[in-house]
Amino acid sequence: MTNFYKVGIIVNTQGLQGEVRVLPTTDFPEERFAKNVVLAVFDDKENYVQDLTVKSGKSYKKMWLVKFDGLYHINDVEKFKGMTLKISEENLTALSDGEFYYHEIIGLDVYENNNLIGKISEILQPGANDVWVVKRQGKRDLLLPYIPSVILNVDVKNQRVNVDVMDGLDDV
Repeated sequence: MTNFYKVGIIVNTQGLQGEVRVLPTTDFPEERFAKNVVLAVFDDKENYVQDLTVKSGKSYKKMWLVKFDGLYHINDVEKFKGMTLKISEENLTALSDGEFYYHEIIGLDVYENNNLIGKISEILQPGANDVWVVKRQGKRDLLLPYIPSVILNVDVKNQRVNVDVMDGLDDV
């Protein structure tokens, strides 16, 4: 069975010509919403709906405006509002050293000085850097900025992240 990875959410339609507004959930929107890329649409219950081929995509404020082949009118795309766009595993692009896909990071164990402090539960994109959310036992979630002085080492193969929690990051 093919694995799929979320790249965006269709939040609304745009105009009358079948364009949609997509909130990207990928660091590579210019690749994911490029001409001829095939994206799978999933409903809110994570059921596969259909594949769509990108005809055009362009950045628009903090969103992307995407037009799909064969969908020329607002009535053709209205049904996709709120649905998720995903890319199949075989269409993932190889990354450089030190770059990771979200699905590779979420679920990794987080260690500080060889002490397990929690597990990465999600990745936020508030602005300048990503923020990794660490779910901890009996404590509030820890928010760690993805910067070299905090995230020391990521070892996807061994499911481990080594961190240095600087003063002020953990106020509990």
